[in-house]
Amino acid sequence: MGKKLLQLRAVYGLFPANSVGDDVEVYTDESRTAVLTRFHFLRQQMEKGDNSPNWCLADFIAPKSQSLDSRPDHIGAFAVTSGIGLKELTDKYKAQYDDYNAIMAEALADRLAEAFAECLHKRVRDEWGFGRTEALTTDDFIAEKYRGIRPAAGYPACPDHTEKGTLWQLLDAEKHSGIKLTESFAMWPGSSVSGLYFAHPQSKYFAVGKLDRDQVADLAQRKGKPLTEMERWLGPWLNYTPA
Repeated sequence: MGKKLLQLRAVYGLFPANSVGDDVEVYTDESRTAVLTRFHFLRQQMEKGDNSPNWCLADFIAPKSQSLDSRPDHIGAFAVTSGIGLKELTDKYKAQYDDYNAIMAEALADRLAEAFAECLHKRVRDEWGFGRTEALTTDDFIAEKYRGIRPAAGYPACPDHTEKGTLWQLLDAEKHSGIKLTESFAMWPGSSVSGLYFAHPQSKYFAVGKLDRDQVADLAQRKGKPLTEMERWLGPWLNYTPA
């Protein structure tokens, strides 16, 4: 790394937000009068033996309310990469028939991206305020014993990859970080991490699980997309065979 062969870049932001059902509205400013964009989430639909609720990520953002006790809340968004310069480096190794170092460079870049995401999350918790009183060991950080989560689109709590498109527009991520989204919503360079920040003290990671038709139809309606399109994006998660 002393030769600065890889560059790290990031973009992040904290935005005024409130939940509306299973969606989260993101507002243009703290007046909360104009909606900038919306994130659309899925809720668990499963029988549980522990009496716990069927979770949705929107549960961790304060609900929008017309009453005087409505609580203003915020959501965070981020994208980080350690892959700027990685292709040139691996191409150089491959041209020398040095597959070992090409593979090791990619593996190192992937680990650096995850470490960068962890570092940035700490910074955000500090900016939110509650992170300043953390007294965590390295093992505590590895075990994610801090307050808050940073789920990513395409993962169990938010299996819809297309939500990355909303995140990219919100952050203008390609301009500010150099990370591009492919047509399949994969990130390029591959050594990149993106997601959302939730600060709720009870926020937790979970798996939405298999999806029935009513869940996918509801999501398609909220996103204004054809059912068949959402079925295509969520294919591995479907609990039924599309018509």
